[in-house]
Order: sequence, then C-alpha cells, then structure tokens
Amino acid sequence: MPYRPIRTIIKDQKLITCAGSTTVVEASRLMRVNQIGALMIVDEGRLAGIFTERDALFRVIANERDAKTTQVAEVMTRNLQSIDPDKTLGHALHVMYEGGFRHVPVVENGQPVGMVSARDALGPELEDFAHELLHREQIEQILG
Repeated sequence: MPYRPIRTIIKDQKLITCAGSTTVVEASRLMRVNQIGALMIVDEGRLAGIFTERDALFRVIANERDAKTTQVAEVMTRNLQSIDPDKTLGHALHVMYEGGFRHVPVVENGQPVGMVSARDALGPELEDFAHELLHREQIEQILG
C-alpha cells in the first residue's frame, strides 16, 4: 500500500488554493468549509507557499496578529518541499517525517495539482511505514 502513486490518491481531490492577498480569516473559513488542514497559496499559477492550521495558531494567534487584516502571504510557510504525483505515498510519508510536517503539496510541471497529508496514510500504510522506520533504526543500531 505505501507504494501507491500519489497520483491515485489525489485523483478525485478538489484543488483548493488561494492568493497570497487572502486574509487569514478568509483562508481559515475556506479550510473549514473544505475540511482541510492546509491551503496552497498560488501566485500566477505557481505554488508560492502553504498556509496551515499551525501557521494560523503559531504565527497569527500566538503573536496576537489581527486575522481579519493579516494576509496569508505574511504568515505562510515558504521554501517548502513538494512532491511529484508519480512518487509513492511511502516517499511522501518519508518527506513528511524528515521535514517534521503533515502536508506536502503535489506539483507537476511547476503547477500545483493536489495535496497529500499524513491523514492519507491512516490505516495499513501508516502501520507499514512505522514498521519500516523501526526496521531501519534497528539496522542502524546493528551497523553502529
């Protein structure tokens, strides 16, 4: 199962994006309506960043910024990693694990085409991935 291509996971996914000029309140409402935890920020058709629940909490609320006037471009995560749709879910999980994040934008030919999240791995794929990580750690300990 972790060998499923990302393309198959996002094939029925509705692409949800917004512009960097969108306010945090507007972006948060868009996320709530679509029941997503992250939103791709697009500038002239290209992925400019990602705005997540964590960004709203840590960069806006915790810093007492006004969510009604703060634009997502001011608080979004930039310089993010993306993944090609032909990579596997296992690869995406590894990218998330190594980077310490829960969402990875899927980009093809410079254009955002979807988003994969840790939620996509719930079930057998998450169990397989955890087993694989444990196995790797055991091998590293043996090889020392």
